[in-house]
Amino acid sequence: MHSMESSVVVPVRRQPRRADRRPGLHALVREMASDVADARRVSDVSTALATRLSALAHVRLVRLSEGLGGPPVRPGHPVLARDYAAFAVPLRSGGRHVLLEASFEPDTRPDEWTCQLLESAASLAALVLEAERGGLPRGGVMLAPARDEVVPLIGSSEVMEALRDRVDRVAATDFTILIEGESGVGKELVARQIHACSRRRHGPFVAINCAALVETLLEAELFGIEERTATGVRGRRGKFEHADGGTLFLDEVSDLSLSAQAKLLRAIQDLTVERVGGNGSRRVDVRIVAATNRSLGGLVTHGLFRADLFYRLSGVEVMVAPLRVRKGDILELAQYFLSRHHARGRYTMTPAAVDALMSYDWPGNVRELERMIEGAVAIAESGHIRLDDLPVSLRGEYAEVLMPSAAEEHTMRAWGSRYARLVLERSRGNKREACRTLGISYHTLNAYLAYHPGARLAALRPRALPPGQAGAEAPRDS
Repeated sequence: MHSMESSVVVPVRRQPRRADRRPGLHALVREMASDVADARRVSDVSTALATRLSALAHVRLVRLSEGLGGPPVRPGHPVLARDYAAFAVPLRSGGRHVLLEASFEPDTRPDEWTCQLLESAASLAALVLEAERGGLPRGGVMLAPARDEVVPLIGSSEVMEALRDRVDRVAATDFTILIEGESGVGKELVARQIHACSRRRHGPFVAINCAALVETLLEAELFGIEERTATGVRGRRGKFEHADGGTLFLDEVSDLSLSAQAKLLRAIQDLTVERVGGNGSRRVDVRIVAATNRSLGGLVTHGLFRADLFYRLSGVEVMVAPLRVRKGDILELAQYFLSRHHARGRYTMTPAAVDALMSYDWPGNVRELERMIEGAVAIAESGHIRLDDLPVSLRGEYAEVLMPSAAEEHTMRAWGSRYARLVLERSRGNKREACRTLGISYHTLNAYLAYHPGARLAALRPRALPPGQAGAEAPRDS
């Protein structure tokens, strides 16, 4: 069984001459291309197809139907009957299929040209559907995101894979979600991903910074205000009404005052709002996604957050890990941020700069990494970002440890010897344990321990001779 997605009945028109079809085909491509560009009018795909195809062929009915399971029609193998034709819409997503079906006047079998036209229309419909579902990258490459484009969740670590899986699961519901994580980890980005993967993706995504809400204007901002409530005040909708049919994102909800929390609780619980100066309530269809960089449970314990609002928000929780616990994603994130500046040229990072990034703890998380990349690109003298192009605060410990040795031209063997002695001391003289820590053999450890970093310099200095042997020949360095 197919669940009809949309169908349009058009009046029967004369069969156009072949010479009339070419301009119409171009018009069909132009109209469908505009649908791909904005990816907002997928509900009108069948209407656009029917309008154009009715002018090009003897089509009576055009519809897009969607079903699950194995596709009854494969791409390149249409179903053709006396007055019916069905073409597969080639989608990339598995487990579902979409058909473009067309019916004709009785005893009017479509000719070869009409079949080619319908197959092309099915491919154009696939472009629109893939773009609408977020499956079509713009330009085929990862570019700087447009204003309304959702930035992907970058990272290949197990933590990020688990986060993506949780986002997919919670996006399939309409439950209220609480996103927790430190400042700068990308909580709003996760909220936008949840919205983009949900059935509300065609609706608005409205974000509110609760920390910036003025207490006296809170109700007007959230719930709206009626016309002529006060002199010089114009009526307007609040954030809840703006988000009707979509998602309302409450960022840093922990910064709301207790009185503001009480007003918010009523709206979230009933999903109704009453404008300032109004006499009646308005029902809204919104999904609430809240975010906080502090533990709401701890704030409830200290009486700084309402327990009833906490339980209303914390039904489904999503934790976003800080960057320091997923350092395997640092290089991938850095490459992504660098790719956003390709208009200035192609940038790469030297191995020393990469090592500095990996050794830093990133208290500002992903936001700090993004700003650091911007600063490095701004001051880099070439397409290679070097250690000196990074902020002093970032290369602090890395530079403090390595730069003096680099200035004095210490050898790798000297470094290895110092570190082997340090590990052996921490292992309480147990060489076997030191070998396991260092990942080297027993023989290699003994070679490092036998080497004295100052031996080479000492051999080059003139040795002091005992009294009475002045002028004697100094022993040769072996």
